[in-house]
Amino acid sequence: MAEWELAQTHPSEQLSQLHFFSMKKVQANGEVEFRITVREFVAQQDRHMRFFAEADRQTNQSVAPFSPCGWGSTMVKALTECLRAIHRFPYEGPLP
Repeated sequence: MAEWELAQTHPSEQLSQLHFFSMKKVQANGEVEFRITVREFVAQQDRHMRFFAEADRQTNQSVAPFSPCGWGSTMVKALTECLRAIHRFPYEGPLP
């Protein structure tokens, strides 16, 4: 157990440590940067869902907006799932 995890006094607080990543998705109309935040939770009932990764942009905006995300028992699993979700649909918003 990491020292920061000891700060949580009750599981309902859902204390988490944040990890930040960035990736560029190359599309026909240009590159789009996605910033991904991975939350590492102290206490999860399901240990397979300790890490949650979420992108800052939606994809598939014109049909049904989709927020890329991923869960996992490790940071790598959650981050990989989120990256796959980013590639699942095109980004259709304005290019930065």
